Amino acid sequence: MSIRFLPSTSLYFLFLLFAACKNTSNQKEAVKKANQGLNVLVIIADDAGWNDVGYNGSEISTPNINSLANNGVKLNRFYANPTCSPSRVSLLTGMPSSRIGVVAPISGKSNKTLPDSITTLPQALKKKNYQNALFGKWHLGLDIYNGPNAFGFDYSYGFLHGQIDQYTHRYKNGDASWYRNDKMIEEEGHTTDLVTKEAIEWLTKKRDTAKNFYVQLAYSAPHFPLQEEEKWKKQYYKTIKDSSRVDFAAAMTHMDHAIGKVLKTLKEQHLDENTLVLFISDNGAMENWYPTYQYDGKFKANQVLGSNFPLRDWKTSNYEGAIRVPAIVYWKGKLQPEENSNYMAISDVMPTILSLIGEDIPKNVEGVNVWSSIENSKVETNHDIYVRGHIQESLIHKPWKIIRNRHKDGSPALYQLYNIENDPEEKHNMIDEQPKVAEKIKELLQNQFEKDDKTVNVELK
Repeated sequence: MSIRFLPSTSLYFLFLLFAACKNTSNQKEAVKKANQGLNVLVIIADDAGWNDVGYNGSEISTPNINSLANNGVKLNRFYANPTCSPSRVSLLTGMPSSRIGVVAPISGKSNKTLPDSITTLPQALKKKNYQNALFGKWHLGLDIYNGPNAFGFDYSYGFLHGQIDQYTHRYKNGDASWYRNDKMIEEEGHTTDLVTKEAIEWLTKKRDTAKNFYVQLAYSAPHFPLQEEEKWKKQYYKTIKDSSRVDFAAAMTHMDHAIGKVLKTLKEQHLDENTLVLFISDNGAMENWYPTYQYDGKFKANQVLGSNFPLRDWKTSNYEGAIRVPAIVYWKGKLQPEENSNYMAISDVMPTILSLIGEDIPKNVEGVNVWSSIENSKVETNHDIYVRGHIQESLIHKPWKIIRNRHKDGSPALYQLYNIENDPEEKHNMIDEQPKVAEKIKELLQNQFEKDDKTVNVELK
């Protein structure tokens, strides 16, 4: 038998390949060691607009959120989805929610939920011995048996539906929604207070202190119906004229106070230095609310709710006001205060967290690890951001953003093109001025669209 020897160039190539693999492995182990003991707290506001947080110039008082912003990294180009369920899908799967057919809020008696075929963020974290807990809004399955505990959370408490009465905790059609783990329950108290109390109790008494934790603290505030006590409203009577906006501001301040209590608990439990805190809104603000038949007519209309100023439009659209949301990352002693304008998406959260702890990223994940850009804003992100809502879809290919409206009658789709670096308020549609750019971005958009779930039920406008 003859023995064949590889040429020296081939041997050198193999040596380089082996060295690269070894370096990658060593880097992963170094990251894992450096971040050993890392806890993660994700705080989600519901329908808080760009101009509903104090650090963005709002008239609303949010001192605890402001403190996170002033001492952390303000993610000024963070993109979510136009509505709530889709954003939660992207957070937990690391992919556009349209890939599994969720492009609008899950409502009514729908049992639509996350598929068993994909790995969620908490399921991936469990491989690293994390204990996972969700407090507050789920909105990804309205049956208790497809609630958070079916998708990697070890403990969950709050409400299964979207909007709920803050005191009865029932959905707009009267369905029960309040639960703890595998049981529906009845409790008295305001949703903001109950969710905060349970989270603090879990952090101080119920969690396994031998494990790291991932906590998703998902408030109902400032989503309607707005039911705030006088103590939260009175500070706004002289500064805000519209009574609905007063109620909205009160809900934001109430939530901010609750967040402060949770952050104080982390400090008291000596957890603040090894806990990464991410604050986001699930989508932009809604302009108003006319409840009509909801809650049997119990609530009056709200003609003014949130504010996305100076960004364009409201929740449900694909304009900046709906999908570019307040976002902050804070990690005491590890991140320097900074304004960060790198483009990031809610689907980037999962791969970023997993990369931080040295865990493999599941194959279904399409988001990008953006940690290097969070640590240093000079490290620019360059990935496209695709968002499909239930009335529009958009794609950001920096500095361009294209928006498409399709029609039920099959007539040609309408496109808009904006340079959102120069025109963040989306005032100047350049679709006719930049035909070559438009054709390129249209193709990129369609390529993403083709990857979506083909059975998605979309309301075309």
